[in-house]
Amino acid sequence: MAKPLTDSEKRKQISVRGIAGLGDVAEVRKSFNRHLHFTLVKDRNVATPRDYFFALAHTVRDHLVGRWIRTQQHYYERDPKRIYYLSLEFYMGRTLQNTMVNLGLQNACDEAIYQLGLDLEELEEIEEDAGLGNGGLGRLAACFLDSMATLGLAAYGYGIRYEFGIFNQKIVNGWQVVLAMPYDTPVPGYKNNTVNTMRLWSAKAPNDFKLHDFNVGGYIEAVLDRNLAENISRVLYPNDNFFEGKELRLKQEYFVVAATLQDIIRRFKSSKFGCRDPVRTCFETFPDKVAIQLNDTHPALAIPELMRILVDVEKVDWDKAWEITKKTCAYTNHTVLPEALERWPVSMFEKLLPRHLDIIYAINQRHLDHVAALFPGDVDRLRRMSVIEEGDCKRINMAHLCVIGTHAVNGVARIHSEIVKQSVFKDFYELEPEKFQNKTNGITPRRWLLLCNPGLADTIVEKIGEGFLTDLSQLKKLLPLASDEALIRDVAKVKQENKLKFSAFLEKEYKVKINPSSMFDVHVKRIHEYKRQLLNCLHVVTLYNRIKKDPARPFVPRTVMIGGKAAPGYHMAKMIIKLVTSIGDVVNHDPVVGDRLKVIFLENYRVSLAEKVIPAADLSQQISTAGTEASGTGNMKFMLNGALTIGTMDGANVEMAEEAGAENLFIFGLRVEDVEALDQKGYHAREYYDRLPELRQAVDQISSGFFSPKEPDCFKDVVNMLLNHDRFKVFADYEAYMACQAQVDQLYRNPKEWTKKVIKNIACSGKFSSDRTITEYARDIWGVEPSDLQIPPPNLPKD
Repeated sequence: MAKPLTDSEKRKQISVRGIAGLGDVAEVRKSFNRHLHFTLVKDRNVATPRDYFFALAHTVRDHLVGRWIRTQQHYYERDPKRIYYLSLEFYMGRTLQNTMVNLGLQNACDEAIYQLGLDLEELEEIEEDAGLGNGGLGRLAACFLDSMATLGLAAYGYGIRYEFGIFNQKIVNGWQVVLAMPYDTPVPGYKNNTVNTMRLWSAKAPNDFKLHDFNVGGYIEAVLDRNLAENISRVLYPNDNFFEGKELRLKQEYFVVAATLQDIIRRFKSSKFGCRDPVRTCFETFPDKVAIQLNDTHPALAIPELMRILVDVEKVDWDKAWEITKKTCAYTNHTVLPEALERWPVSMFEKLLPRHLDIIYAINQRHLDHVAALFPGDVDRLRRMSVIEEGDCKRINMAHLCVIGTHAVNGVARIHSEIVKQSVFKDFYELEPEKFQNKTNGITPRRWLLLCNPGLADTIVEKIGEGFLTDLSQLKKLLPLASDEALIRDVAKVKQENKLKFSAFLEKEYKVKINPSSMFDVHVKRIHEYKRQLLNCLHVVTLYNRIKKDPARPFVPRTVMIGGKAAPGYHMAKMIIKLVTSIGDVVNHDPVVGDRLKVIFLENYRVSLAEKVIPAADLSQQISTAGTEASGTGNMKFMLNGALTIGTMDGANVEMAEEAGAENLFIFGLRVEDVEALDQKGYHAREYYDRLPELRQAVDQISSGFFSPKEPDCFKDVVNMLLNHDRFKVFADYEAYMACQAQVDQLYRNPKEWTKKVIKNIACSGKFSSDRTITEYARDIWGVEPSDLQIPPPNLPKD
């Protein structure tokens, strides 16, 4: 049961979490009881915690709907340029607490629920995560929606309402006649009365689906066949950074695009609120009123689909339609890994989307004619730049379609955008350099600081006020205070409280006891070879061997936590999880080691678990091979929440080091140029294996079955990969990584100096707000200005 706050604690929280006025508390209680009674038809004698959760959810929702309706009315009346963010993934996590935070209701709800003898945190834990995403790309879309609403942009997220989102991880040994049914989710901005919409489409068979000509047998078949149509929105493909050319996935991609474009055009035509008559029939102004952002190539079919509508349906001539399409659409690239790029077989398009294939051929022909005119006789360039890849299986390169069919192409961190220009789309950059931009990713400080780490948020508010919550660059005001004794003490105290709380959670959920004064060394992200969880494993095994060799030596105690999901079809990723748990089984039960080293695999890593582990972390591992992680956003969350980073010069780590000073991060390993040089020379893992005794010992133990005594050959595949075909050069960075980890230990022994660096990192994390990212998209790509205009709340008259 949550303890009531003392007056001073309440005063501390007043500014950030909304003043719990007596009237508000009474109103929340009244509304809660009314919903329990009338909506859920329960009384206090029979209500379950789940009923209380729904009563609270309905209470909070009541505060949303007036603002939501008002916001949409406001957009219809003002008719601003609309922003459409198209994504196959929106990894939203939980919604209740986020809504309370953004509406400034959290304290009132907390107090009301406490007065009713209930625990708000307990109720919040009942909500399932909305897991409609795999990882970074889907979570970025969610952060962007929060920022677009907070910045007052008339923005809409469009995606698919999967019946089955990302799987829960348990670690134990007839196409033309589909209807798209919209499900709308409100997206509240932070304390600005703006509530935008995320519209997710669900596939529905029409009521008369195949039922016109039934006899009794045919009728039953027809009803069962409805499932085939509705399968389109059944399940999220669980691949991260990997293309699996499945027909159902192509259907999903077309489904979301087709439904969304119908909606966009309907809204464009009937601008004034409540008006259903087509007002605009001329599409000349379409790009002035509509911006479509493609989150990776997954919604790339928006380009040929918009062309189809303009040319076939609206009878716009081709050149005009192409100009409109390019001006309207923009493309964000999220990866340079070749296995992640979407390349659809032409044969699949012939079968499913023949008209779109015609349109793509026509787009490509005009594009190649243009290139040939500029580079006469350069046949190889034409081949490289074509949307159609010739070969055994003719394929459509969706990334090329996106570059050709948009007016702006951006990468998601400076280093990634440079790689995009210099390698992935080099030919296209030479053709149209002005098209290419960088938009370094960001995270929403509402969820990733205020919601998940209220103790730290309060500490910051006491020092610099609360302006940083909507202007994160204000955290710079903490820099002069980095050596302030009181701040150092407060920041360290908050971290210790978060660690104790997370320790209690681990004990309750996973039945593992950990040492809360140990360094919490955290590596959470999707399991993938390029993210190099294996490098972390080698460090752990080496540490274990050092403790065993010299148990009397003083060691900095560590709790190493590794978490993340592996795509079900990705064998190596599943082996990596097995290795982590196997190392844990040995290390955690070795009496010589005691509580100096613990290895925990965090099962079912998801948004709501990230919100618990990130505020408790001391060390954040961001150790991908340089040139492989486009940006990363977990790195930013750890930085904002007072963890120090050990990382390579990859993705946004480069800009984090630039902002905070490289001396305030633990940077190690090959740079992009070194990786390229090593590729030229040839990477030979055995050279490192032969030269480095500690590495050899660790690899031999993994190989020989030391960590899998019941199955000695269990990890043969892993070791074989590391020694003979490791694209991500784990051994090449081992030595530098070990040395860097020793520096981490050394600094951790000096808590005051450690906390000073923590404060400097927090103070320099302002750049990594998604508000900054979205402001840049708005100005540089969409041609709109963020607005701090407050729409009047529902209880006040308009204007």
